[in-house]
Amino acid sequence: IARWISKERSWTLGGLVGYQVSLEKISTKETRLLYMTTGVLLQKIVRTKSLAEFTHIFIDEVHERTEEMDFLLLVIRKLLRTNSQSVKVILMSASISCEEFADYFALSVHNCLNPACVFKVEGKSYAIKEYYLDDLKHTVRFKLPSQRIEEPVIVREMYEVAVSLIQSFDELEMKSNKEKNMSVVSERGSVLVFLPGLSEIRYMHSCLSNMFNKRWQVYPLHSCVTLEEQSNVFLTAVPGYRKVILSTNIAESSVTVPDVKYVIDFCLTRTLVCDEETNYQSLRLCWASKTNCNQRKGRAGRVSKGYCYRLVHKDFWTHFIPENSVPEILRCPLGTTVLKIKKLDMGGPKALLATALSPPNVGDIERTILQLKELGALTTCVQTEENPHDGELTFLGRVLAQLPVDLHLGKLIVLGHVFGCLEECLIIAAALSLRNFFAVPFKQHVDGYRNKLFFAGNSKSDCIAIVNAFKAWQACRQKGQLRHPKEELEWGRSNCIHIKKVREVADLFHNLKERVGAFNMCVNAQPSAMDQECVYKQRFILQVVIAGAFYPNYFTFGKCDEEIAVRDFAGKDPKTTVMLKNIPPYGYLYHRQLQSLFRQCGQVKSIAYDGSKAFVEFSRNPMEGFKILPAVYLSLKMSQLKIPLNLNVHYPDDIKRQLQDVTAASVESLRVNVDCQKQMVEPVEISFGSLQQSKMIPNRLLSIKITEIVEVGHFWGYRIDEKNRTVLQALTADINYRNLMDLPVSPHPELVCLAPFTSLENRGYYRARILHVCGDFAEVFFVDYGNRSKVPLKKLKEIPSCLQELPFQ
Repeated sequence: IARWISKERSWTLGGLVGYQVSLEKISTKETRLLYMTTGVLLQKIVRTKSLAEFTHIFIDEVHERTEEMDFLLLVIRKLLRTNSQSVKVILMSASISCEEFADYFALSVHNCLNPACVFKVEGKSYAIKEYYLDDLKHTVRFKLPSQRIEEPVIVREMYEVAVSLIQSFDELEMKSNKEKNMSVVSERGSVLVFLPGLSEIRYMHSCLSNMFNKRWQVYPLHSCVTLEEQSNVFLTAVPGYRKVILSTNIAESSVTVPDVKYVIDFCLTRTLVCDEETNYQSLRLCWASKTNCNQRKGRAGRVSKGYCYRLVHKDFWTHFIPENSVPEILRCPLGTTVLKIKKLDMGGPKALLATALSPPNVGDIERTILQLKELGALTTCVQTEENPHDGELTFLGRVLAQLPVDLHLGKLIVLGHVFGCLEECLIIAAALSLRNFFAVPFKQHVDGYRNKLFFAGNSKSDCIAIVNAFKAWQACRQKGQLRHPKEELEWGRSNCIHIKKVREVADLFHNLKERVGAFNMCVNAQPSAMDQECVYKQRFILQVVIAGAFYPNYFTFGKCDEEIAVRDFAGKDPKTTVMLKNIPPYGYLYHRQLQSLFRQCGQVKSIAYDGSKAFVEFSRNPMEGFKILPAVYLSLKMSQLKIPLNLNVHYPDDIKRQLQDVTAASVESLRVNVDCQKQMVEPVEISFGSLQQSKMIPNRLLSIKITEIVEVGHFWGYRIDEKNRTVLQALTADINYRNLMDLPVSPHPELVCLAPFTSLENRGYYRARILHVCGDFAEVFFVDYGNRSKVPLKKLKEIPSCLQELPFQ
């Protein structure tokens, strides 16, 4: 805003107009108009305990009611009535509740309270038409689902409604052009779709991408996508194409895209909530307030007539959508606010917070004070009198009040100083206080996570990954490798790191270093050279410090039950293999697709199919030892992020028709191992007729029953001609006529014995060789038939020597 005003007025930025955002300050003594964030203003006021530095304070978007905003209003109100009575404060918002704020800032005149003055400034935006689901019955061809206030969710049909709406805009504009007698198609209006989070943006993006022959340019807008992807939303659409922006509430007030003509609002948002028992914060899906939805509506109609489509029923909007969102001060931790109150010295936390625009629950305040005492930020007594719900600032508390970071991050810094790893703790604190500098390219989450895993090493820790990535960037700059901005951007792109955000982390790191320097905490300027053992020790100390700072919110790796893992994985190594469940019938038919899906995680060695399960095994680099492969972690990340594994399923009846000669029972009992370097195979009964005689088997008809396919060109089977069938029947009858004895030795690989084929109902015994033993089971290879089976160890029998000497069929 400061840059734009300076340009419009032909002034030098930093002269009459300046700005201060976080650590970046562009202003001089001549600056009279200073733009800053709410947090910067609050820090200034807490430090000086006065508003005397300013003549006028304009606070915009006061309807958002963040914890910071409410505390700022509380402090300003207090100071206006004490030492800063001459300062003018102007509160602004397009959707403000005027009476509430006017009464809160009322002044006492002649023993009466006079509310603050209210000025209404009419905007010049174009008219915006509102529509609800009820109005779309003739526009969309779907049955519109019902909605419940206690179940905020987007069902699949609602995504389809949104896609149909975007399609209908073409007809709407063509009709409008005909009415205006315009032969040339005018510029197509941009569409802004409000979704609650990144997973919903991803799903909507895939819905729009699957529409063929649609001239749409679809852009995601979310705080964690790359800077380039965020900037794309401001680009002018290619002539004849429509720009579709899929955004969270970042586009509600933080970002304005001027060419938006249509707003589609799912009326949902994710709000920060805090668990009372654990003090753990999380984002919860809930219905947005009417205030927020009206802000979203205002994004349209900036350059032409606008349209807002709210995907809720009109009755639901009227009776169930709340007027205002619950202020953050009522649902979030109050620790930082309480410390600032203690630093302001304006009274006890309970008394001062009782004067807030929306006073927090007394129980929440008391619980916060007890947590600050547990953290070590407050003493347990005031002036030697025990008071469980107040306390004086400790040294740690004074440090935490000075640092613009979360309380646990502040404690991390102090512990880092105590244990000799201050630099690493400052890096972690700076990075976790700002937006994540690990970029997540849209629909390339696996690549982003792979780079994060690389920086984390064997620790699998976000904090360790942050330290290593930051130091890698620092080292490259110190060596002079990233002198040119293009080189730095290319380095960031190849490592999936936001260069702008990592620079912000560097600025905050240096700022925090200066701040803690005032408390005599210093980073070693020249760290001494360390051998590998010292590096491991330092890493261990840092992990202990992290655990201490975030107590009790941390986790440890549990021990894996190897026996269960081996059994579930059919004997395969869990460190190199992932298991997929609910594979459609005849999973081997989807081999190519599965191979393609998991290729982004690592080099696939083989895929084994067993009923509705598939086991994807990755190749191990001999240099990696016996640790869990990164490809396994990447595969699990795909599952965690719910990245869809879409298989184009063949219907069972179609498969049976294609397999013609193979009976249904043969197909359903088939297990197939496929080498990923080969092509897909079909399990068929092969006969070499007179026209297909092989040169290797001249003048003979060879009929083979295939029992096990390993890979293309490598399969097991047995001959089914009359002579061989007679031999096999006689052999089977001989085996099952005998009185079979238990094994005289412990089962072990390569041991030849007798085993039942568990897929057959008659449970007869056949000659078999043990491949490997897993717990109470053994996987055996039937030497006369070529197939495999998993058999309980107690069912294995000794093979008589006379049968062992017979040649295998």
